Amino acid sequence: MSPHLYLVYIVLWIAHPVLQSAVATAMIRRRMHKKFPYFFAYIVGQIVMFGITFPIYMRGSYPAYFYAHWSLAVVSLLLGFLVIREIFMDIFRPYHTLKDLGNVLFTWAGLVMLMVAAVVAAASPPSSQGPIVEAVLTLQRSVRVTQCGLILFLLVFSKYLGVSWKQQSFGIALGFGGVATVELAIVALCAAGRVGETAANISNMIAYSLFVAVWLGYALLNREARETTANFLMTERWDRSLSDLQHPGADDSLIPMFENMVERAFSRSHNELEAPPEEQPRQLTKAASASSGSSMQHTSQDSKN
Repeated sequence: MSPHLYLVYIVLWIAHPVLQSAVATAMIRRRMHKKFPYFFAYIVGQIVMFGITFPIYMRGSYPAYFYAHWSLAVVSLLLGFLVIREIFMDIFRPYHTLKDLGNVLFTWAGLVMLMVAAVVAAASPPSSQGPIVEAVLTLQRSVRVTQCGLILFLLVFSKYLGVSWKQQSFGIALGFGGVATVELAIVALCAAGRVGETAANISNMIAYSLFVAVWLGYALLNREARETTANFLMTERWDRSLSDLQHPGADDSLIPMFENMVERAFSRSHNELEAPPEEQPRQLTKAASASSGSSMQHTSQDSKN
């Protein structure tokens, strides 16, 4: 790395905690840290990680920097995944059943990611980085793919969920999705041999700085409410259908009442059909007398009128 590129690298690296400190300060002033505690923990954790890894890197101790960087990368990935879950819980806040379903799906997705990382660590061939680094990289790319899917999900289903681009949760998702998209694209270019390692690192740092600035802008904006004028009938039907699947025998449901009415009607008609032959004329006579009596009452009422 040339001296000029090295200086750019150091300046961009120092810019990260500066911007993140501004984001954390704005979140405290706007009380966003109570609404998004995992995102606040992620921002503070990034600042702490910089305070640990940057002095080690400047001292030139590569083994210590290697172990510190990859150990803290696992913590960063865990917090990043929890932030994705937090954003989904905020989006589905009005829909309790969909929120419970999303919570279950995220739990299983996290377990699957850990299993894939463990399998990659056990099956990866010997390399200079080692199996643990390969597992962390696999886990990192899995989280990045999830973050890309998050922003695509918001862009496609925002009109059904009432999510506005001015909403803070949308801004957080936009930042993570943008960073993940750039990083995955650079990984693909590096694998194809079109981008070098130095250019890839600087490009990732520039993209991360830009999207941290996006987080700062959303943290400084006033809190916007969800859209209320849109039509959310489809989402409400999804939520109601899932609720009916979870609670099929609700006390306030009209279905049991109609079922009882139908059963009583069928049982009455069944009993009439199964009556003995000697009782059927009596039933017919009773029915005829009842009908004639009702007709006579109507006739007398008409004559009086």
